[in-house]
Amino acid sequence: MKLWISVLLWLCPLFLSAQTKITTLDKNSKAPISGVLVKIQGQANQVTDENGQVEIDLNNPGILTFLHISYETLSISAAPNESLTLELIPVITSLSEVIVTGFESERPLVHQAGAISKVLENELYRFNENSILSAFNTKPGIRVEQRAPASYRISIRGSSLRSPFGVRNVKVYWNDIPFTSPDGTTALNLLDLSNIQNAEIIKGPAGSIYGAGNGGVISMSSRKTVTENYLSADFGIGDFGLLRYRVGIDQKVGNGGISASYVSQKSDGYRQHSATDRQVFQLAMHTKPSDTQTLSAQILYSDLNYQIPGALNQAQVEVDRTQARPGSVAQNSSIAQKTIYGTLSHQIELGKKWDNSTALYMNNTDFENPFILDYKRETAFSYGGRTKFTFDDKWGSFPVKIIAGAEYQYGKTLAQNFGNRQGKADTIRFSDDLISTQAFIFQQFEIEWTSKVLMTLGLSENFGRYDINRSIDAGPNDPSNNTKNFDPIVIPRIALVYKVNQWSGIHGSISSGFSPPTIAEVRTNEGSINLDLEAERGVNYEAGYRGKFGIFNVDVTAFYFQLDQTITSYTNEQGVVLFRNAGQTDQKGIETSLDYVLVRNQNAFFQEIKLNHAFTGHYFSFGEYESGGNDFSGNQLTGVAPNTLVNILDVRTKPGFYLNFTHQYVDAIPLNDANTVFQESYNLIGGRAGWRTTLGSRWDVEAYGGVDNLLDEQYSLGNDLNAFANRYFQPAPGINFYGGMKIGLRY
Repeated sequence: MKLWISVLLWLCPLFLSAQTKITTLDKNSKAPISGVLVKIQGQANQVTDENGQVEIDLNNPGILTFLHISYETLSISAAPNESLTLELIPVITSLSEVIVTGFESERPLVHQAGAISKVLENELYRFNENSILSAFNTKPGIRVEQRAPASYRISIRGSSLRSPFGVRNVKVYWNDIPFTSPDGTTALNLLDLSNIQNAEIIKGPAGSIYGAGNGGVISMSSRKTVTENYLSADFGIGDFGLLRYRVGIDQKVGNGGISASYVSQKSDGYRQHSATDRQVFQLAMHTKPSDTQTLSAQILYSDLNYQIPGALNQAQVEVDRTQARPGSVAQNSSIAQKTIYGTLSHQIELGKKWDNSTALYMNNTDFENPFILDYKRETAFSYGGRTKFTFDDKWGSFPVKIIAGAEYQYGKTLAQNFGNRQGKADTIRFSDDLISTQAFIFQQFEIEWTSKVLMTLGLSENFGRYDINRSIDAGPNDPSNNTKNFDPIVIPRIALVYKVNQWSGIHGSISSGFSPPTIAEVRTNEGSINLDLEAERGVNYEAGYRGKFGIFNVDVTAFYFQLDQTITSYTNEQGVVLFRNAGQTDQKGIETSLDYVLVRNQNAFFQEIKLNHAFTGHYFSFGEYESGGNDFSGNQLTGVAPNTLVNILDVRTKPGFYLNFTHQYVDAIPLNDANTVFQESYNLIGGRAGWRTTLGSRWDVEAYGGVDNLLDEQYSLGNDLNAFANRYFQPAPGINFYGGMKIGLRY
């Protein structure tokens, strides 16, 4: 009898399904989550109970998908007889839940001392997926312009004043590594939207921890973990010949993973001679060598070609908005740029109190730019890195955090300018070897004087140098070696936060900033070398409040920024853009946002209805500014809209249908220092509607369509400032449509 009982007990599990017990918790609060829908491959769906638990009968390993309206979807592989505890990431409903790392201090946004905006992944994909422009422009204080389909200019609090083209006066990081070149410029157009998962934007000087750039800092990151084996494919089309497709794969390997993606995007463009062709490949590896270390490596290759239609005067705009500037087609005004970018990042915990993060990069670029007036070729190589040590402890009874580190960048470029004969390089005009060196050391001390008062003291010491060694000069000047040394600059910052409660805080700060001219501003396209151009210096005073009132999230910041030795652009009689220091500017402003969730119910037809409003008031003017016998003192700052307003509505339903609606108002913008020419105010309305769902537990499917500029406004998205021959305007498209599909497979 005992023998038969033993045999039955041994055989029993073979006839019964194995129980897999799963507990779901909120990642931030660790509280159990009830009502989580669990999709089980080949079986009926189940729901977690009031303790956040569910027991599932599994005969074989399978894929489980967890869905909840308030949390991000998660898929895992589960085996019979497992006991799992899963932490789901909340969908942001409160500013206190938004964690940001601005000023190298990871804290909830409500308790950060500074004007910081975060662009989340779902915000990037509310629009046409051909650029970052629309998503960034929903944030107060930020304006991304597009002079040609792949030519971006970023203005944070008016910082585009000195940027006739490209991204200047703003420091950009990608995966914690400097993406801004040592010469001070940033080729943001190398990145596809799929290379960015989210972004943080610091508005105003952040030199105490990030070095040069009065405009601020943009820190972007791609996906840093691989949670499942996943194949994905996207396909999108749109007006003006837009065709975009992407293929990607995520593969788990041990305790890390490998990701690879390829994106191709082509467009004929709205205007004559405005076609774009961009191919981007990204390969990333993430692993954990030990419990205290993480290691990441990435390769980014971008092959970008785009045509430059050029700016028009008002008469040309009225005749035909789509025409190119005369001469652009014949001279093949365009840019071809191939870049390979390799990175290596390492994080390690050095005991209970210390940790270190170090990132290195190498970059090689071939650049070719035929323009109406000349033909430029450059071959550039650069390398650099950033390291940071963090120490957490107590000073007596006061919690303290000390952050210290350094950043170094070196770049060498062979830059040659030729004549342009019908789009072909002609006789060489001048050739330079350009060497750029930028470095700084930073320290930051944080102390919590009480449970409610946090103080931050930051300081950086900055060094910079340009070497311009001219080996060929076909003009009247002899070849020469030129050096521009920037005196070591110390940049301090002090900030205070008062934690009103868990959901709100008051912040204030005084920060200094500086921005040296880029090497392209010192060495100009007509061959002159302006060694007298000085770095901009400024001081920013800022105060703000962030908090939650019921369903409302409020963020208000007021600031006053006084800038000395402001660098402005102008054009000579040949149309070449040149630069000069223009005295002083006074910049007063207010930036506010209000968002709220009207509906959030897992079981209702309308699962979520959200609204957001963002207002920017930038009341900027020149101080004492005289040039060419003209007095521009007191005029509005060129290129800055005094008022902008953004309104957003997002709707999501239980069957998977969604709607994203956006309205943007932009005030009149002065286009020259004399304030005699303006871009008229305009309203942009756009929307995206679609359907996304999970079929079974393996397939993710989405179909979408959208419209931009629904009112068919006639406006210029990227204006030329202080333009010669009154060529101020770069007309943007009227009403246009787009659509696409996405498919994902877990395997």
